[in-house]
Amino acid sequence: MKKILIYLDTDKVVSTFDTIVAYDAGVDNVIAYADMNIDRCSAVVEGAIYTRPPKHKHNTAIMIGGSDLNAGEILKQTVQAQFFDRFRVSIMLDSCGCNTTAAAGVALLVAHHTLLGKTATVLAGTGPVGQRAAILLAQAGAKEVRLTSRKLVRAEQACAVAKEHYHVNLHPYECSDAQSTDSVLNGTHIVFCAGKTGVQLLSSAQWNNHDSLEAMVDVNTRPPLGIEGIQMTDLNSRYNDRAIVFGGLAVGALKLKLQRTCIATLFENNELILDAEEIYKRATALVK
Repeated sequence: MKKILIYLDTDKVVSTFDTIVAYDAGVDNVIAYADMNIDRCSAVVEGAIYTRPPKHKHNTAIMIGGSDLNAGEILKQTVQAQFFDRFRVSIMLDSCGCNTTAAAGVALLVAHHTLLGKTATVLAGTGPVGQRAAILLAQAGAKEVRLTSRKLVRAEQACAVAKEHYHVNLHPYECSDAQSTDSVLNGTHIVFCAGKTGVQLLSSAQWNNHDSLEAMVDVNTRPPLGIEGIQMTDLNSRYNDRAIVFGGLAVGALKLKLQRTCIATLFENNELILDAEEIYKRATALVK
């Protein structure tokens, strides 16, 4: 029986990236829907859970993508609400690659550097990747995680959501200019840069001027990088005999492997729910 992935994209155009990765993961067919929302998904989910007998339901799975993490989480909850008894299929949430990218970055960091007793700062922390990275850093043992945004109120909102749904305490900071960035870097041991493609958030002079910095992760893969003065190919590279660095291509290579692994795992049974924590577990297994 063919492995069918039903891909629900909250954006108006289906992600080519996610579709290709799904086929590379061994999916036989991807049935993709764009502009998906809670009002339109009912019939799609019914088709997924009713069409195959119990012993074959593991051959159908659902993945939720799109650039809006909040919309993705709401859609995931809506899909799950339609499941009952054995009428369910495995589901994965990875809006804007948030879970696989954040999990890959944090897993690489943890494999080479301890988080215990450390203060971590997530730049652009209110984006999908930033939110997930902040949560995973806290769960992985960081003493303090600072989540930044250009507007403090947005950082506060993201921290409140993390507290409510993941039971972690994050600290909101405004990071709108060089002065506020320097301020949040004081006492920071680890920087996780989760900004948009082509947006520099940290200058070389800034991070070189903070002796407390021990490790940096930048998920950006297009110049200018989020962190000036590093390379996309950095993989546990050491700068100035002090900070170890993981660049966007190093993170991206693990992210792709992780995404393929997670999609393939969906077809092992029909009861998996792959969100941040479960995806992170698989990321740590891949880097061991």
